[in-house]
Amino acid sequence: MSKTLVLYTSLTGNTEMMAQAIIDQLETNRCEIVVKEFDNDPIDVQELSKYDAIFIGVYTWAAGDVPLDVEDFYDDLYNLDLTGKICGVFGSADSSYEEYGTAVDMIYEQLEELGATMLEDRIIVDLEPNSEELKRCRRLADTACDMLVKG
Repeated sequence: MSKTLVLYTSLTGNTEMMAQAIIDQLETNRCEIVVKEFDNDPIDVQELSKYDAIFIGVYTWAAGDVPLDVEDFYDDLYNLDLTGKICGVFGSADSSYEEYGTAVDMIYEQLEELGATMLEDRIIVDLEPNSEELKRCRRLADTACDMLVKG
C-alpha cells in the first residue's frame, strides 16, 4: 500500500485547516497517512524517501520567507532525489504584504528541481481558506490518490 506524508506548519490555524481537508480526503480514499507538524515532530529530509506521496503546507512569513520552523528542513532538501514521488504544496499568505505566497512557491520549485512529480495546483489562500479553497485541497488529495493507484 502507498504511504502518504502530510507535513505542515501553521501559525494562525489557516494552513492547518487546509492540511485537515487534505487529510480527511486521503482518509476517505483509504490512503495510509502519516501526519507531522514541523514545530512538533522532528523530521529529517531523508525520511521523505519512505513515502510515495508528500504534501507540504507552509504559510508565508512576512518578508516572503519560509517559516522559521521550516528553514532547516528547506535548506537540507538540496541533496535529495525525489524522482517518482508525488508532491503537493499548499499554504496561507497575507495579501497585505508585498511578498504573497512565496514560501509555497519556494517549496514547490525546490521539490520540482529534486525530480518530484508535482501536483500542478499549488494552493495559496489569502488568510483563512474559504469553502471553495478547501474543495481545491480535497481535489489535490484525490488527484494524488488517482496517480498512486495508476502507478
